[in-house]
Amino acid sequence: MVYEAVCSSDGLLAKNIARMTGLDRKTVNRCLYLSPFMRELCFVDGEYRWYGLIRQMRPHRGLGDFCGWYGTAGEFMALSEDAWFEELLQGCRQVGRNLNDTRGVLHSFRDCGETMRGLFRRLSPERYRDWEICFELKIRRARYIRIYADVLVITENKAFSLEFKMKDQIEDAEVEQAAKYTPFLEVILGSHYDVIPALVLTRARELYDYVPLGSHGAELPVCSGEQLPALFQEYLDYDIL
Repeated sequence: MVYEAVCSSDGLLAKNIARMTGLDRKTVNRCLYLSPFMRELCFVDGEYRWYGLIRQMRPHRGLGDFCGWYGTAGEFMALSEDAWFEELLQGCRQVGRNLNDTRGVLHSFRDCGETMRGLFRRLSPERYRDWEICFELKIRRARYIRIYADVLVITENKAFSLEFKMKDQIEDAEVEQAAKYTPFLEVILGSHYDVIPALVLTRARELYDYVPLGSHGAELPVCSGEQLPALFQEYLDYDIL
């Protein structure tokens, strides 16, 4: 609640936060100085005004500082594959992403990019043009907050956190990995966004299913690359095709 108030505004005093949240000043100050999200993803200036490093409204100002590549889907589609790839590599170096290619990481980047281009080619441009898209999201400020996503697509009120694997078989560990950072993303993006985690298997074909997520009774969508439009269509409130 305190984090969301700070990240939805520009420079708040503790008294402003207390008024906005309905919390007492003691509780607000405890959150400001002890909460991991406040300590690692916010800062206070000399006048004791608090700011978030990632703003909770579109466009999510500051989010690009934690990505290999960040922009709108329209900007992504306007770039050639090679131009996007070079920008992605440069951004990955800036955020500290390991580019050791012994496990085919560079090929996986291109595979991921082509799959996303395939998604947008099948959608109506006026629908997706202003969506935000992040490749290689890495938020690791200190010891508490760690968030990774291969691709994060942010629409008007949904955020799709996509874990990509160049495989054709579902593995339990990768299902768990796809859902691992969802609670953190829900805090980062705020209560007005639904976060939908999904596993995308780019070697599979005609796959769209829901698989159990541990023993919690929850399920996670798993799809092949060409079924991404169906995934987005299911969760969005309007026709995207």
